[in-house]
Amino acid sequence: MGRQRPLILTIVAAVLATAIGIVLSFVIHWFPVQASTQAHNTDRLYHVLVIACIPIFVLVVGVILYCCWQFRMKPGEELKDGPPIHGNTRLEVIWTAAPAILLLGMIAYSFVVLHDNEKKPAHEINVGVTGQQFEWSFQYPPSLTGGKPVESAQLYVPKGESVKFDMRSKDVIHALWIPAFRLQEDVVPGITTHYRVTATRLGTYPVVCNLLCGLGHSTMRTKVHVVTRERFQAWLQSRAAASTAGGASEAAGAGTSGSAAG
Repeated sequence: MGRQRPLILTIVAAVLATAIGIVLSFVIHWFPVQASTQAHNTDRLYHVLVIACIPIFVLVVGVILYCCWQFRMKPGEELKDGPPIHGNTRLEVIWTAAPAILLLGMIAYSFVVLHDNEKKPAHEINVGVTGQQFEWSFQYPPSLTGGKPVESAQLYVPKGESVKFDMRSKDVIHALWIPAFRLQEDVVPGITTHYRVTATRLGTYPVVCNLLCGLGHSTMRTKVHVVTRERFQAWLQSRAAASTAGGASEAAGAGTSGSAAG
């Protein structure tokens, strides 16, 4: 019993450490508020990975600490060699196969979550995203506005509808990051990248560039507004009307200048 006591204490401490780590991962709010379907899926993946990884971490650290405790060198043994121990083939197979199976399982589950996040629904709207030093702009096509295209420095999306972002850069590589959506995708010059998201929570959330893109990188921020479908349509109509009025004013001004010149 005397020899088994350190091992029992180590096992009890490992179980407690595992339980505390898993509980803390749920109790502490590590991430911003969930505001999209994809955020819910991503956070669930995080918890699954934590539940799988904390016991492994505790096991590895526990074995190391136990060995340091029980098999440490005693005074006067500095020049002695350790006892020769022959390898255990069965144990080597187990500690190779088990991590491989666990890793493949986590990869498979991550793929399932990513596939669900990018699954195209029967109906979705398209919004263009343009990044440039050091601002974001968002384009709403005529198919969405019912008239002229609309451009805005802030992003508006309707709650409960899938939105596909078509992202382009005018200069360097940027990264569109919306923490509340768990959305991040590189915006690369010369190609169009895509991401889709379904907002589930009304509110206003930050939009950030998450790649160092120059001296003004820290100022490349804006907002995303998740609104009801009715408010979204009203906002589009107001933006389209303002754009039309501005164009008419410019045309009138040009005509007046031409008459005066004549």
